[in-house]
Amino acid sequence: MKQCNLFMLLLLATNVKTVIPPPPCPSSEQIRNAILCSYIIVRNLRPLKFSGSLNGSTQPVEVQQPQEQQQQGQQEQSSVDHTEVPDDKLLAGLLPSGLDKASCLSRYQSSMYRKASPFKPSSYLLSKLRNYEELHRRCGPGTQPYNEALKVLKSRHKSAAPTECNYIVWISYSGLGNRILTVASAFLYALLTNRVLLVDPGTDMTDLFCEPFPSTSWFLPADFPLTKQFKSFDQKSPQCHGYMLKNSLLNVSMEGVPPYLYLHLDHDYNDHDKLFFCDEDQSVLGKVPWLLMRTDNYFVPSLYLMPSFAQELHNLFPEKVTIFHHLGRYLFHPTNQVWGLITRYYNAYLSRADERIGVQIRTFEDGRGPFPHVQEQIQACLFKEKILPQVSKDDSSISSSKNAKSIAVLTTSLTSGYSETLRDMYWEHPTVTGEVVGFYQPSHEEFQQSHKKMHNRKAWAEMYLLSLSDTLVTSAWSTFGYVAQGLGGLKPWILYKPENKKAPQPPCGRAMSIEPCFHAPPFWDCKAKRGTDTGKIVPHVIHCEDISWGLKVIEGREEL
Repeated sequence: MKQCNLFMLLLLATNVKTVIPPPPCPSSEQIRNAILCSYIIVRNLRPLKFSGSLNGSTQPVEVQQPQEQQQQGQQEQSSVDHTEVPDDKLLAGLLPSGLDKASCLSRYQSSMYRKASPFKPSSYLLSKLRNYEELHRRCGPGTQPYNEALKVLKSRHKSAAPTECNYIVWISYSGLGNRILTVASAFLYALLTNRVLLVDPGTDMTDLFCEPFPSTSWFLPADFPLTKQFKSFDQKSPQCHGYMLKNSLLNVSMEGVPPYLYLHLDHDYNDHDKLFFCDEDQSVLGKVPWLLMRTDNYFVPSLYLMPSFAQELHNLFPEKVTIFHHLGRYLFHPTNQVWGLITRYYNAYLSRADERIGVQIRTFEDGRGPFPHVQEQIQACLFKEKILPQVSKDDSSISSSKNAKSIAVLTTSLTSGYSETLRDMYWEHPTVTGEVVGFYQPSHEEFQQSHKKMHNRKAWAEMYLLSLSDTLVTSAWSTFGYVAQGLGGLKPWILYKPENKKAPQPPCGRAMSIEPCFHAPPFWDCKAKRGTDTGKIVPHVIHCEDISWGLKVIEGREEL
């Protein structure tokens, strides 16, 4: 160590203008130690500032290196770029240990790219997750309890015999953002009711997400007997929960229950379907071996309004706003194909920036954008809330500096126009305070193509990249943005929905919590059996900022 200190003094001396007397001639052993120290020091040097300016194009220009040097740089970059990130591969105990790393690189590498979460999972939640993993291992596909439950499902008896394990089957439906949020909702319901969650793989779920549980699968087997009926299930199906209630075919006093029920919790559900959120009906549903759920709603807020679940939810999530944050990071790990999209883009364009800002733009206007009033709204929000620095009209007023603060703005949108306008603004004019701002947009698919595999891979990758931001701006009503803010633990600035093709005033507002919004909640008092404003029953479930009739979870009234 003394030799290394001596060598450091020699290095410093070379940069000091004051003349320093030369040290005594070192011995051969000191020279060997100095060479070794210099190798160690140089290997671990990390630049304090991003060197050079960020290119304004969506595809930055890269300096070409010899192939061997480039490969070595890539190998070393992961240790250089992420030295400030704590080594917490299991996310404070949230993830189980022992799963195969090679088959799902993202599970244990995510901590290299994401800042440590300020929200820690409760010990009760961790215990509940470990218990659930054991339940899923014991009752998952291919096990004896699963096969016995299948026999009950296949039987034509109107009354089902009790089974060792009960199941909730999530039916694949809607866009990717909706699917992620509804799987999380279904899993929380499984935790609360001691059921096993099985996920319908649909056309691409296995291509997007790794298996989350050790030594078992959460995907519904291809030979599940009711799979072919999934698309035909609706509110008029004889096995629909709401239909049976409406026609007095299901009630609390019944001695037997059917082998399965279809739960229609879609945005168009009726008053009878919504009785799912009443404790009285849950007492009946608890006896049914198989529940098949189709929904496009993040229905977690209404679970908080049910007395039978309220205390358990408090035990699981003492910090109420962390539900999707914890469950999302536990359940959703990008497959290696998607993880490659994420890490290649991050390392190429975002990793060296001093600050990363995510801007998610989703419009619900007729016609193809970009729309001038939306562009006006975006710029008004970014400048008004000081998310981006102001630009100077005096192009010669600011001198460029290699040590200028670098800001990388990741934009996601179906069109490239919004990002290009901002990019040109910061290319043509310097910032007032000297920062260098670059804009990057991974894709612009023009319109949503949920049926295409690569489209959904890119969508999942972009949600994840947005969640790695330091500051996030999202669009009202968009589940795409909800996923990003929840995974990242970020309270975003929300771009309000424009009306009559005019930019709203104010253009955006800060979210009250990191939780997603339940877009179509019931307005029913189960105990009084009358309509009510469910956003005013408990202080931690209120109406959303972006959808006035929606519900979301916050910590309490003090956040308003």
